[in-house]
Amino acid sequence: MRSITTCYSEHSIKVSNSYCSGPSGQPYLSPGLIPSVQNSVTCLYKVKLSAEKHFFIKITWCDSVGQGFSIGIGEDTRSLSKFSRNSRQFKKVKGTKAFECCDSRIEVLWDLSQATFDIGPEPVNGYYVTVWVDSELSLILGDMEEELDVRKSTSGVQLPKFSLLSRSEHFSGNALYSTKAQFCDAGTCHDIVIKCVREDTGSKDSELSVTIDKKNVIHVKRLQWNFRGNQTIFVDGLLVDMMWDVHDWFFNPSPGYAVFMFRTRSGLDSRLWLEEKMLEQKEQEKGGFSLLICARKTSD
Repeated sequence: MRSITTCYSEHSIKVSNSYCSGPSGQPYLSPGLIPSVQNSVTCLYKVKLSAEKHFFIKITWCDSVGQGFSIGIGEDTRSLSKFSRNSRQFKKVKGTKAFECCDSRIEVLWDLSQATFDIGPEPVNGYYVTVWVDSELSLILGDMEEELDVRKSTSGVQLPKFSLLSRSEHFSGNALYSTKAQFCDAGTCHDIVIKCVREDTGSKDSELSVTIDKKNVIHVKRLQWNFRGNQTIFVDGLLVDMMWDVHDWFFNPSPGYAVFMFRTRSGLDSRLWLEEKMLEQKEQEKGGFSLLICARKTSD
């Protein structure tokens, strides 16, 4: 009997390694189109401490705090209010800060003084952020950990065990969105471009196209009448659901947010649209990875 993944893969859109990005670090974009502005990025990490205790750390990079970020910590993603209540903002480009949270002492060390940025508020290199829980290194981000003397500080201590559960990105501007995503730890980092344009000059109908590593994997015509939907693609040996909801663009232009989501799943998962609050709960229970894009279109 064939596995259910094999059955799905026969009817899925496949993205093979031959379509991976070239040496350029920039996602592929159609000439003449200006991509939307990335306003914020939120990453949710699951952290496992040596005492088998679990934490969830939410880091948000946002334009509103300049070259800064905020951190929320909780023991259960279903209580999202705890993340807000326990959230701390870090506006300086370098420093340390300690506080009490979830009956633990939290210490954050960061250095963004040499950070470089690409298309949004999240740095791409030249920085580090570390989070310590009760003197145990729990999360480390960036490429400058040697500047921290982490190797010295953690001599004889295991490196942190953490995984990225979900990533949410907010955009505004034209209906063109470019980002990158790695759907599993051992997978390739893929370039993703989502584009919504008029089907023909003078036409009132719009179409949705999604490319991964320059390969067109999804094409939806008459988007105004197909404003919600989903398709399955097969990436890095995984089934990935791509779901979209652009209803508000056409029927509720204020605030006019559209939502696009990529979510990895096992063959037993159903392809159901998930609200953002439910998304984090599901990823906590099952693992996997999801990419959520919230898009505000300010022009046609």
